[in-house]
Amino acid sequence: MPNPDMQEITCKLLVIGAGPGGYVTAIRAGQLGVDTVIVEGRKVGGTCLTVGCIPSKALIHAAEEFDRISHLAEGDNPLGISTGQPTIDLARTIQWKDEIVSRLNSGVAALLKKARVKIVTGRARFVDGRTVAVETDVGTRIIRAETVVIATGSAPMELPFLPFGGDVISSTEALSLTEVPQRLAIIGGGYIGLELGTAFAKLGSRVTVVEAASRILPQYDAELTRPVAKRLNDLDITVLTDTKARGLDGAGKLVVEGADGAEKRITADKILVTVGRKPVTQGWGREELLLDMDGRFLRIDAQCRTSMRGIYAIGDVTGEPMLAHRAMAQGEMVAEIVAGHKRQWDRQAIPAVCFTDPEIVTVGLSPDEARASEREIKVGTFPFSANGRAMTKLAEDGFVRVVARADNHVVLGIQAVGAGISELSAAFGLALEMGARLEDIAATIHAHPTQGEAFQEAALRALGRAIHV
Repeated sequence: MPNPDMQEITCKLLVIGAGPGGYVTAIRAGQLGVDTVIVEGRKVGGTCLTVGCIPSKALIHAAEEFDRISHLAEGDNPLGISTGQPTIDLARTIQWKDEIVSRLNSGVAALLKKARVKIVTGRARFVDGRTVAVETDVGTRIIRAETVVIATGSAPMELPFLPFGGDVISSTEALSLTEVPQRLAIIGGGYIGLELGTAFAKLGSRVTVVEAASRILPQYDAELTRPVAKRLNDLDITVLTDTKARGLDGAGKLVVEGADGAEKRITADKILVTVGRKPVTQGWGREELLLDMDGRFLRIDAQCRTSMRGIYAIGDVTGEPMLAHRAMAQGEMVAEIVAGHKRQWDRQAIPAVCFTDPEIVTVGLSPDEARASEREIKVGTFPFSANGRAMTKLAEDGFVRVVARADNHVVLGIQAVGAGISELSAAFGLALEMGARLEDIAATIHAHPTQGEAFQEAALRALGRAIHV
């Protein structure tokens, strides 16, 4: 039983976790007049803002700038530009990254305050389905709420034979390095490993990627990943596919095993483990509740309700796709449900972006996924090598691909790979959400010259009337 001397708070809505999903839930609930409390063990913003999405994109941008200037220094480029050989002070870069994170932390805190949401800093733990004890710096606080939203997020997965510590690091530590490692080994050829591996290679690291699958980015089809693989080769990144990490030898070298069973040792200053993320389902008192599970995730329905009345769950703790914008959309919906609105999850598609070089965007069904549903489909692909704006940016690698039903031309999916293509994700998502047909995209005037024209041209090509290819 909680100590009666502990400070108590009562509220209508309690949100556990102030990541993208949690803070959006709280802000929207506050806007709707719901008495809301949010609990966070660290700074508001969660993994995405503090040690994930935002910091990694800052590092990726710095690496891109450094790589661009390094090539200009060589003088042998079609732009006719030459400059001095650049250097990088990674500690200063990380300081700049931290300043961005701090500004965003402060911004989120200000938005919560504006929405009249009470922030409690500490570790939350369920006492029962309506009561949570929070360990704060000034003692334990008891919070009693009518409704609770679990938004505890996810954490990097650790390999039992390569535990984090010392030179074995997760993405969190990688984004705080103040010196560029001379040799960097990366376990996992998914989006996190390749985003960071590409960045460090551009900064001067000798990078080796170890991937257990037969190719990198196995969640995407080979056509999409081919330009990325080419760029990795151009950056002299060694990619070992069909290869599994086995641990460290006595000399601290990484031991890997190929498909043929042969072992190889890799010397590395840092070993970055990026084999996925796991939902945070421990440490907040789940054992005090009766929550149904869906594998390793909390089971939810179309309104993000768990198996216990009055308890909702959103974001990474509820399953794939583990994306911040999915959590945000869920959070907004739950806040409106708590406020009495009729809402349920009816989104048609969730865009996913891989910030490699070049970038990859997918939304909806791939051609193989569409064919697996026994539909006849039309596919239109337009290469950036035929796009004027891409040519002027020296960014001709990649394409836009549109997948549609053959009978009524309703768009089922859109995929693209190319420089800066992440900025087209909104257009792709909107097309699917609005139920666009190929004719809708083809008939929409796209500004010239832009890379976005490739979207229109891909639709035209699927219709059999492409103009520029």
